[in-house]
Amino acid sequence: MRVFISIDVPDKVKKELLKIQEKLPEFYGKKTEPENLHLTLKFLGDVNNERLSEIKKRLKQIKFKSFEAEIDRIGFFSPKFIKIIWLHMTNCDTLQKEIDESLSGLFEKEKRFMSHMTIERVKEVKDKKKFIEEMEKIKFPIIKFKVKTFRLKKSELTPEGPEYEIIEEYELD
Repeated sequence: MRVFISIDVPDKVKKELLKIQEKLPEFYGKKTEPENLHLTLKFLGDVNNERLSEIKKRLKQIKFKSFEAEIDRIGFFSPKFIKIIWLHMTNCDTLQKEIDESLSGLFEKEKRFMSHMTIERVKEVKDKKKFIEEMEKIKFPIIKFKVKTFRLKKSELTPEGPEYEIIEEYELD
């Protein structure tokens, strides 16, 4: 099964994220559905049941304090190839490193973790210059929320898009 570890955002935050999605300039692609909005802390890929048991055991041992995350800016990775529009999340790096450390020996550590939440998958932009100018105009107040849990989730790819299922949830102190 295909699995990953994430921070899911509360419903009140999802409402704010939908407002940001509505401000995006015109493009051909797909918005991330509200129920699928999350920050991936670590993508694990395909794992068998034996490995899944070991992952769960190790994640249960993580002792980490709850913290406040902030969504502070919007962006994309490359102006040449605009494929993903994301929102940057702060304060999640330390938890990500803790998860990486706990899974050491099972999975490679992340080389370049960038704390971002995908809000759009872009297939095509007709006028990149105009699109970038419109993106730069998007402003929103910093969105803050308390992170009290992280989740181990299963991802199934379907023609309609990914479907996620929570395998296990881990409380932060």
